[in-house]
Amino acid sequence: MLMEYKVVIGCISLLVLSNVFMNIAWYGHLSKLADKPVYIAVIVSWLIALIEYMLMVPANRYAHDYFTIGQLKIMQEVITLTVFVPLSILMFGEKWNWDYLWAALCMVGAVFFAFRSKIFA
Repeated sequence: MLMEYKVVIGCISLLVLSNVFMNIAWYGHLSKLADKPVYIAVIVSWLIALIEYMLMVPANRYAHDYFTIGQLKIMQEVITLTVFVPLSILMFGEKWNWDYLWAALCMVGAVFFAFRSKIFA
């Protein structure tokens, strides 16, 4: 049981960190490198994305013995939105949109169906 918690917490922690870098790599150039040529934005984004992958790949490998690939993907998407919404508002100045909440509620349903075998085991 303790090992399961370590797997879950370790996986989620790595995925959260990975997603911070992913969002910066994917969207940071829009505000921070807007005046630079696109090839500079691509190179900088790829270097940041390398850090993302250095966190994402171990997270998935570490957790694959416990989670199915489908469960890992659903977890990744939930974490992506959880990280993206605050970053988009705080770092990129986007305005809050209630559709984020409705999308999150849909994701709760996805999590339920993807993880119900673990929830009710």
